Amino acid sequence: MVEKVKANCNYSGRVVEGPTNPIVTPLLTDLYQFTMAYAYWKANKHQERAVFDLYFRKNPFGGEYTVFAGLEECIRLIANFKFTEDDISFIRESLPGSCEDGFFDYLRGLDCSEVEVYAIAEGSAVFPKVPLLRIEGPIAVAQLLETPLVNLINFASLVATNAARHRFVAGKSKSLLEFGLRRAQGPDGGLSASKYCYLGGFDATSNVAAGRLFGIPLRGTHSHAFVSSYMSPDEIIDKSLQSADGSSSCEDFVSSVQTWINKIQWSNSLRDIFGETNQSELAAFTSYALAFPRSFLALVDTYDVMRSGIPNFCAVALALNDLGYKAVGIRLDSGDLAYLSCEARKFFIAVEKEFGVPGFGKMGITASNDLNEETLDALNKQGHEVDSYGIGTYLVTCYAQAALGCVFKLVEINNQPRIKLSEDVSKVSIPCKKRSYRLYGREGYPLVDIMTGENEPSPKVGERILCRHPFNESKRAYVVPQQVEELLKCYWPGSSEKPREDLPPLKDIRDSCIKQLERMRPDHMRRLNPTPYKVSVSAKLYDFIHFLWLNEAPVGELQ
Repeated sequence: MVEKVKANCNYSGRVVEGPTNPIVTPLLTDLYQFTMAYAYWKANKHQERAVFDLYFRKNPFGGEYTVFAGLEECIRLIANFKFTEDDISFIRESLPGSCEDGFFDYLRGLDCSEVEVYAIAEGSAVFPKVPLLRIEGPIAVAQLLETPLVNLINFASLVATNAARHRFVAGKSKSLLEFGLRRAQGPDGGLSASKYCYLGGFDATSNVAAGRLFGIPLRGTHSHAFVSSYMSPDEIIDKSLQSADGSSSCEDFVSSVQTWINKIQWSNSLRDIFGETNQSELAAFTSYALAFPRSFLALVDTYDVMRSGIPNFCAVALALNDLGYKAVGIRLDSGDLAYLSCEARKFFIAVEKEFGVPGFGKMGITASNDLNEETLDALNKQGHEVDSYGIGTYLVTCYAQAALGCVFKLVEINNQPRIKLSEDVSKVSIPCKKRSYRLYGREGYPLVDIMTGENEPSPKVGERILCRHPFNESKRAYVVPQQVEELLKCYWPGSSEKPREDLPPLKDIRDSCIKQLERMRPDHMRRLNPTPYKVSVSAKLYDFIHFLWLNEAPVGELQ
């Protein structure tokens, strides 16, 4: 990944930077988008005004909510959508030789100045069938945007949702660290996962590039290799360490650590837990503390957690305490995490009482080792003392579900509503340009999302409105909303004079996401058997959907 590409687009007095990943260009699309664009152009249909909805059909991971992510990258692409001469040469080579030169001249001048994009705010909780994006513009350019927009939203929303689900199971008080770069699907998968896990509620990442590009807090200490690379304390050459306030200096920190390990070994409350600890591990911990006295956190399971790792850590932490430093804690990367975290906590509390070190019993405990939703839930049920979780593979690869399944469907052309039919009712599209609203109840929870025709009056607070299931006539309910929130806002007005929503910083999106999920009703959020959130259409739109359905569906004939 390279530096962010500077924009060539300036609108509303602001420069919009290009996509974070320079691979995201107009060529990042499927071939059939170009063949359709040529066919539209050949038929002189390419400038016809079309409306497309981008949405998904089913919430991921067996849940009943999704976190919308990827909007900023979509706007960056749209703002900088322009074919280079090299792009046009390659497209010419890739299409049949019968394609006329005029089409490539058309591509040469193509941009998104005639496109308008309406979207739900990034970081919002979203639900099936409700448009995440509405794209309005000439049909050919809108079609060329389909694949990259779906690509930019699909994984982003999936991994943000995965992160939010992990946050829900872990609880608000725990720190969540994304450690997935090495297991992610390539560099872009790693960077995207780091960004959108943070958006979904994680606190930090180990990914340095993501920290630089997106301003995500970084966390990390050392691996087992660092511990096993030491053979003896004799390898430590510079043994001095200045006190935290700079007023004094310990000339032989190694000896100070050795003194503390001896005190721990012979203490009344701890002597029966362990005997001789691994001295090479103690040397590694000591060396790391000398390098990072203000942020010392040790990986304690290289040899034996309770018989070596924990006592060695405590010796180093106590030697640091003598100089005014406070160790951060330990990381457990294997074994029975619930049991070991509880035993480690008991050890820390015993050290605090034995040696009178205030706060030592509250030393941080981080757990890693292929964690996922299920293991977090199991730890909660068993009881544990973990403060932070380092989560990688199952999080960033979205191991439990491969894709969100976003689709991009034509719903109107030249002001004429269009519908896509299917024998599978879940794949029938909802036609026409629509407006979407979220209706809230007396307790402040969202009750239902409702779609209406563009020209229908908006739902009003305190006024009863009939909400209908789009395809099941028996599912309907009246709602008297206490708050009405319109969901689709303009994020790209093209050359029109319409006001445009700002793209907030990533941290603000994250904060908004967390607050919105906290506002959801708990039964919609639970991990097992959640209550489905209701998505509806107005009575008028319901009638129109079924009128158009009957009008477009061919009538069979029995022989």
